[in-house]
Amino acid sequence: MASVTIHNLEVRFQVDGDDQTVFRQLFEQYIQAWMRAYEQQCAQARRSREERAVGDRQVRS
Repeated sequence: MASVTIHNLEVRFQVDGDDQTVFRQLFEQYIQAWMRAYEQQCAQARRSREERAVGDRQVRS
């Protein structure tokens, strides 16, 4: 996954109801989806490292 740095972010939207509540709900929904994908990627990378390391643990004679 490519690394992205956001230096300045401005979000404007008009909604019925409390703007902060709507923004919080949308943000939580998408940040949780991103976090799940990121955690899955990290877990896969960790499993790959562990599988590659198995051969390195063999006793050499």
